[in-house]
Order: sequence, then structure tokens, then C-alpha cells
Amino acid sequence: MSRNDLSAQDLYVRKQKHTKILIRVLQYAILIAFLVLWEISASLGWIDSFIFSSPSKLFLCAKRLLANGDLTGHIGITLMETLVSFALVIAVTLLVTVLLWLNKPLSRILEPYLVVLNSLPKSALAPLLIVWLGANYKTIILTGMSVAIFGSILNLYTGFMETSPDKIKLIRALHGNTAHVLFKVVLPSNIPNLFSIMKVNIGLCLVGVIIGEFIGSKQGLGYMIIYGSQVFKLDWVILSILILCVIAMVLYFLLGRLQKRFTRE
Repeated sequence: MSRNDLSAQDLYVRKQKHTKILIRVLQYAILIAFLVLWEISASLGWIDSFIFSSPSKLFLCAKRLLANGDLTGHIGITLMETLVSFALVIAVTLLVTVLLWLNKPLSRILEPYLVVLNSLPKSALAPLLIVWLGANYKTIILTGMSVAIFGSILNLYTGFMETSPDKIKLIRALHGNTAHVLFKVVLPSNIPNLFSIMKVNIGLCLVGVIIGEFIGSKQGLGYMIIYGSQVFKLDWVILSILILCVIAMVLYFLLGRLQKRFTRE
């Protein structure tokens, strides 16, 4: 490679780094500008601070709740329920998808039912689950699963069926069995698809858990939102919503890091 080529390559890499830094700076600048404008608007009376709160009031509210341990307890409950429902969704999705892939007649029989269940409004299922199973952690975890599980199975099964037929024929030509096809071709080929599904599911499980906490829980961020709206503690409501946004961002970021590690390997 010539010296000019190296210089052009270095220039391109430097430009990409500068672009990445600029994007990150603009992202933080927008967030800071929003918070400053929000605080100023509340202080000057442009907006009603009782209804819309303000960053300073939310900070003091969080400080009080952290001091008595209530906030950490609610966050821990919601996070635990979300992670358990997410893990179960992934495990059940892999198991059911493999079974459908192994048994094509079964997949044709169950496909319309999976489509119908996936299209149902999950918020309508939550009250029934609470009545049938009671208001407890297990029911809320199941509510979180119900939001994500059916679409997850359909998407992963579609990926399984779209796996390169040439690779499968090659394994068969080398006298490979169905297990070889599954573990050597189908599953490795669908790792990117699986991570994409996981990134969507982590948010859906969080939504499902919050729906369950709205209806049948006395702990968690969903309970804080409902209770806060009922007694007009709107600082609790807005603070809980902001914490949910942070949780979703952190979980999505961790999955992205995990995906990079797997794809790099």
C-alpha cells in the first residue's frame, strides 16, 4: 500500500471518529438543553410545575425516595420481573422454534394460532391473568412474557426457514444428520436475527411488566405511576417514567455490547 493510500485511509478513519464524537456531543447537548429549558420554564411559570414538575423537583423527590429505600426497592422489583420474563421468553422461543422447525406439519397447524395470539392486545390479557392466577410476581412475569413471546417465535421461525438451503445441502452431502444441520448451520446463521429479536423483546417485556404492575401490584415502578397519579404525586409519575427510560436504554446497550462480543468471536 502506498504512502498516499495510507494517508487517505488515516484521513477517513479520523473523519469517522470526528463524526462519531460530534454525534455524541449533539446528543448530550440536546438532552442538556431540554433539561435547562424545562427548569427555566417551570421556574418562570411558563408551565405549571405541579403538573409538569421540573428537573430540580425530580432530583429532590428521587433523593427523598432513595433516603428511605422506597425507590431502590421499586426499581429492583421491576428490573427483576423484566429480566426473568425476558430470560423465559428467549428460552421458550428457542425451544418452541426448534420444535416447529423439526416438525413441519406441527408448524403449519400452529401458525394461524400464533398469528392470532400475537395480534391480540396484550393489555386486554393482563386483567384476565390477574383474575385467573392472582396478583403476584409470577402473574406479572407471565404478563411480561405474553407481550413478546408470540411475535418472537414467529420471527425466529421465519429466520430458521430462510436459512441458506445450499449450506443445509452441503451438510447433508457430508452425511450430516438433523442435529448437525441445526447446530452447525441453522442456529449459527440466526444469531444476528436472535439478537435483533432480543433487543425488541427487552423493551416489550418491560412494557408487559409495567402493564401487570398497573393492574395487580403494590410494588414496582408501574405501581408508583398508578399510585402517584391517584394521589396527585405527579413527581412520582414523571420520575418513574424517566427511570423506565433509563432502564430500557441500559438494557438495550448491554445487549448491543453482548452482540458485538458474539459476532466478533
